[in-house]
Amino acid sequence: MEITEEKVVAVILVGGPTKGTRFRPLSFNTPEPLFPLAGQPMVHHPISACKRIPNLVQVFLVGFYEEREFALYVSSVSNELRVPVRYLKEDKPHGSAGSLYYFRDKIMEESPSHIFLLNFDVCCNFPLPNMLEAHKMHDGIGTLLVIKVSAESANQFGELVADPITKELLHYTEKPETFVSNLINCGVYVFTPKIFSVIQEVFLLREDRVLLHLIFWLLDLSFRSLPSDFVRLDQDILSPLAGKKQLYTYETTDFWEQIKTPGMSIKCSALYLAQFRFTSPHLLVSGDGKRNATVVGDVYIHPSAKVHPTAKIGPNVSISANVRVAAGENAVVMHAIVGWKSSLGRWSRVQADGDYNSKLGLLS
Repeated sequence: MEITEEKVVAVILVGGPTKGTRFRPLSFNTPEPLFPLAGQPMVHHPISACKRIPNLVQVFLVGFYEEREFALYVSSVSNELRVPVRYLKEDKPHGSAGSLYYFRDKIMEESPSHIFLLNFDVCCNFPLPNMLEAHKMHDGIGTLLVIKVSAESANQFGELVADPITKELLHYTEKPETFVSNLINCGVYVFTPKIFSVIQEVFLLREDRVLLHLIFWLLDLSFRSLPSDFVRLDQDILSPLAGKKQLYTYETTDFWEQIKTPGMSIKCSALYLAQFRFTSPHLLVSGDGKRNATVVGDVYIHPSAKVHPTAKIGPNVSISANVRVAAGENAVVMHAIVGWKSSLGRWSRVQADGDYNSKLGLLS
């Protein structure tokens, strides 16, 4: 009997222009998923993590940016990582689960046994191979990556309750008003193709509600309903399936953040730079201030950048392509992002207070 090798695909949700307002004015120049983070586009980190998944055959980027905005990057990253990467443009937002279903035929072209679903604005070490192995131990439709956070910050995310022994997802609620649990959803999932049947059931139910909405409208009664082709993964899929032995959890104890602000990207850049020590040490530079600039801690400098030997760089600094750091007298940049086509002269000082949720310290 011929044994067919299982195949895995990954889908990364990248959103669209209407979702990029939190990174303005930087997102005026480039789509938020392509914003540089630790020397690489933000979406590059989850794509690189996907490469470690056994039997990966395809990575899909799904969003509603224009295709031309991703064409160059998709070609470049496919060649660099030797992983087929493809951008799929939605005609309109369909929701996190709806977008997966919208492209189901393309996603299932290779008949994968498992489908990873990630959000581009998640920063973590992405333990995807271990997550897949844990998922295979359960006879469920999907597995969520979860993490424990402080009780004070938990309500900013999807809170959940899981069985401490079986790891089954027992209860899920998105951003509750009252405390439920300090265990939260990380926005990283692995599913079997059965997830499409579940989403389809929601679509059919939603279509029935649209019909009901029409009847109420004809009767001049108030009734609010989401579009029939818009399905959210959290409220429409995770919450209803919780406690039905269909969804399970995999807990990470490593770093995890959601990149909500430019300030948070500075923190996440530092986290990735620290991870490079173990995963990609060749990306980090060093210097003693003699022939090269003085480098302190974890620093990435793009090969095309020029940094004067008298400069002091670091810790936790990323310098992008074509940047010029001259022998600027007493110029200082700390906890800040210097945007494209910007110049700093002598005695310039750009410094924020280190509050990663703040929008201060942004020069563009």
